[in-house]
Amino acid sequence: MPDDADMAKASSSRKPVTLTRASTGKDDVTQVLITQFQQMLRDGKLSQGDRLPPERELAAHFNVARSSLRQALKVLEILGVITQRVGDGSYLNSDVAAILAVPLEFLFLLDDTTVEDLTELRLLMEPGLARLAAQRATPEDIAMLHQSILDLESSSNDKLKLVSSDLLFHRAIFLASKNRTAANLFHNIHRAMAKMMLVTSQLVDLEHTLAFHKPIMQAIEKGKGDLAARLMKEHLEDARELLIKERDHQPKPRLGNARRHVPSLRAPVNH
Repeated sequence: MPDDADMAKASSSRKPVTLTRASTGKDDVTQVLITQFQQMLRDGKLSQGDRLPPERELAAHFNVARSSLRQALKVLEILGVITQRVGDGSYLNSDVAAILAVPLEFLFLLDDTTVEDLTELRLLMEPGLARLAAQRATPEDIAMLHQSILDLESSSNDKLKLVSSDLLFHRAIFLASKNRTAANLFHNIHRAMAKMMLVTSQLVDLEHTLAFHKPIMQAIEKGKGDLAARLMKEHLEDARELLIKERDHQPKPRLGNARRHVPSLRAPVNH
């Protein structure tokens, strides 16, 4: 069996992926990349572990700004499609074929974290973190919250940018709570959170999300902990209801021999 050094050597010697020319127009850069990866996997032109071309080449290829490309690559990393290595570039992950074989809205099925488990955890945790953030947030934390709102407002034509901005908003609250365990936990669940946001972003318009985020930010900025907690609870309950309604109106996807299935979203039991 090859050791880590052999595997690293093999990975570094692998030729970068050569993408076929595609016109993006107003299409989302992330979706275009995913579509190309799916086709190249089917054609046998793409393998796990392949290194992507440098950012400069990718941006020129798709005729987009490098900032837009970086946003797309970050989302692909969150979804588990690629790994970005500082100073070395971006590589397709070992399970990329399994990830890209499933529609984006069902990427939850590739994780051990179910929608139900994640929603329950967030409802237990994030309202309290919002309360702490209102008590402990620094000017830098507030600035990060404001930036997430600005990013969200500019994402009207880019659902995946919306997801990234949504994730930044919640990350800012985790950090503003000044609870190091909570901050560390964010790193463990942020990928599952992003996938949950990816689904809900397909179900509502931008203004719907902003209508929740802005009051939460204002409550934290004004130091109103109880209000921030209540608003966060309402925000997460709304997301849960969206997912329940979507589940009830959509047939379960056919995933061949996949072991996992669309997770149920049972309503909470009142005691």
